[in-house]
Amino acid sequence: MPARLDRLPWSRWHWRIVIGLGTVWILDGLEVTIVGNMAGRMAQQGSGISISTEQVTTAAAALYVAGACTGALFFGWLTDRLGRKKLFMVTLAVYLAATAVTAFSWTAWFFFLCRFFTGFGIGGEYAAINSAIDELIPARVRGRVDLIINGSFWIGAAVGAFASIALLNTALFATDLGWRLAFGTGVVLGLVILLVRRHVPESPRWLFTHGQAEEAEEVVSEAERTVAEQSGEELPEPEGEPITIRPRASIGFLTIARTVTRSYPRRTTLGLALFIGQAFLYNSVTFGYAVILTTFFKVPTGNTGYYFAVIAVGNFLGPLLLGGLFDTVGRRSMIAGTYIGSGSLLFVTAFLFQRGDLTATTMTACWTAVLFLASAGASSAYLTVSEIFPLETRALCIAFFYAVGTAIGGITGPLIFNGLVSSGKTRDTTLAFCIGAALMVLAGLVEAAIGVRAERRSLESLAAPLSLVNQSALGAQPEQSPGTGRRGA
Repeated sequence: MPARLDRLPWSRWHWRIVIGLGTVWILDGLEVTIVGNMAGRMAQQGSGISISTEQVTTAAAALYVAGACTGALFFGWLTDRLGRKKLFMVTLAVYLAATAVTAFSWTAWFFFLCRFFTGFGIGGEYAAINSAIDELIPARVRGRVDLIINGSFWIGAAVGAFASIALLNTALFATDLGWRLAFGTGVVLGLVILLVRRHVPESPRWLFTHGQAEEAEEVVSEAERTVAEQSGEELPEPEGEPITIRPRASIGFLTIARTVTRSYPRRTTLGLALFIGQAFLYNSVTFGYAVILTTFFKVPTGNTGYYFAVIAVGNFLGPLLLGGLFDTVGRRSMIAGTYIGSGSLLFVTAFLFQRGDLTATTMTACWTAVLFLASAGASSAYLTVSEIFPLETRALCIAFFYAVGTAIGGITGPLIFNGLVSSGKTRDTTLAFCIGAALMVLAGLVEAAIGVRAERRSLESLAAPLSLVNQSALGAQPEQSPGTGRRGA
């Protein structure tokens, strides 16, 4: 079945999957950007909520990320047990409900609670969506598709930035109305996605490993018929030997933990390094860039969206233009290059900022260049951990690395970054830039040393399923030691 899916030519069937599942990142980008740009307005007198700018950009941001980490672990566990499709419908429903209720916040504690549960739904989406996409998309284009989908976060960020410009205009919307309508934007988009998502199939790989072979065959056969009709081409024969598995109802946490830490220790180190680096950088910037503009460059609160929209475009162009190279040049070279390159550019930006050589415009240009590379690297972190661990653990592994990496980098990032920026001292902000740059460079060096060459390879050849019977059909072996197991390096 994996070989039959991997051989399919690209068609409208694949676009349906991409649109139905990948658009969740747009919602995440919309959420984070709107909150960051609305912080100043929510803190104003007459906003209808008693809250400070620091509470929105620091406490609420940290709770959103904490909710995402918790949701990723909880729904990731359920995704491996109950299936990809059930959970990517449930998690979207949780997000929609929490976002809708946020618009009615009247006090800080209720706003914090809503942000936690909004993140709870978004975090659950990551595990269900990334595992489903990678199991349905052909291996030869898996890298570029995954990167572009994850990079679509910045389409949402751009929409959020432009929306905030209009919603912050008091000539159009009252002080206590504009920020509430901002959260309604996410609800409308989420409802549209929910309708499209109903037509996305369950992963045949998940069905087969859970003893539902007939249902898996139906999904694959229907995909083959649909793609053949849409492409007008005769499908090529599947390549490679068939593999045989022994269906298992569920796998416990201990088995998963043992698999990740004992069988794949270097891959575990790699996943954590990539996630911590990108989580610190991105959660700091998305929640705190508007504060930098208003604090150091005196940009009016209502105009920060213009600058953030430029950054958002650069972020999306990175995965869009570089994504194909991850399937041709290769994962290790491109991931290491984008991480180290973005960190190096950020060091240069910090140096120029410390010297006082930057304006709001040139600072934005520098960050756009940094994040053009960093965005492709950050997206590849999700791609990496979804590829390099066994099928039965995929969703929970994505959730684990997201949760741990984000808890370390995504929660501490906004707290440290905004704490330093809020001091109003140039040297403190420069230090914040340098911390983010150092973590990105370090992650890039880890990738260069132990990265996995996963380009154009089937998921099963990268990490054999735990339920595999005929091991020799794949040749994929767990890591044994730094000197053995070429498949693991």
